[in-house]
Amino acid sequence: MLYLVATPIGNLGDLSGRAIETLSAVDLIYCEDTRHTGLLLNHFNIKKPTRSLHTHNERERTEEVVEALKSGRDIAYVSDAGMPGVSDPGAMLVAACQKEGLPHTVIPGASAAVIAAVLSGLPAQPFSFFGFLPRESAPRKAMLDAIAGIRHQVILYESPHRVQATLLDLYERFGDGPAAVLRELTKKFETVVTGTLSELIERFSEEPKGECVICFIPGQKDEEAAPDLDALLLGLLKTESVKDAAAIAAGRLSLPKKQVYRRALELKQE
Repeated sequence: MLYLVATPIGNLGDLSGRAIETLSAVDLIYCEDTRHTGLLLNHFNIKKPTRSLHTHNERERTEEVVEALKSGRDIAYVSDAGMPGVSDPGAMLVAACQKEGLPHTVIPGASAAVIAAVLSGLPAQPFSFFGFLPRESAPRKAMLDAIAGIRHQVILYESPHRVQATLLDLYERFGDGPAAVLRELTKKFETVVTGTLSELIERFSEEPKGECVICFIPGQKDEEAAPDLDALLLGLLKTESVKDAAAIAAGRLSLPKKQVYRRALELKQE
């Protein structure tokens, strides 16, 4: 049997008794990072051999797991945190087991996406989860295009040093809708900050600590807002510096200062 075991996303107390029992009973544990998982296993006094299975060796290791299962061994797979297969390796293992007719199951546990869907305060049914937005321009635009038609809660993962930039991208694409940023979920300093996207852009002008989840409801951006902003900035730039023009325009239109400053720079360069 292959067991995909969910592990804590911060609070070690969230590893279930069933998960501990499973990890203690299997023959071998494949994991995203053997050092990281080693700390978890040591905490619960679980003594089992581990092997790495991560994004860069997933195909090769999946073949190993299939052969081990065929030989009658019980295997567990854990990612660094949360549910395998959700923004982590795991889906290839499941597909391989299905193709080969091998038994497999999930040992449930913590999942940041589900926790955030509830804690955000936004309607949690339905919701759409997209994981991390790609950093490259073309795939990032493609994912934002896919989100554009949604009118319910969307959940994204984001690293702390990119939170404000992503909030700004969402604001520029979808307008000023309701949103929440959640950080350090299940940990001592867990925080949930709610507001509109523009309010959160200002709130996260300084980089937060810890991994973050962004929840928001996409809207249909008012296409007339951009020409109004451009017209105002073009007029101001005739007599004001970029910084001062952006500050004045942001105040008049109640827009995030950084977004207006970025547009003012673009217009000045044009």
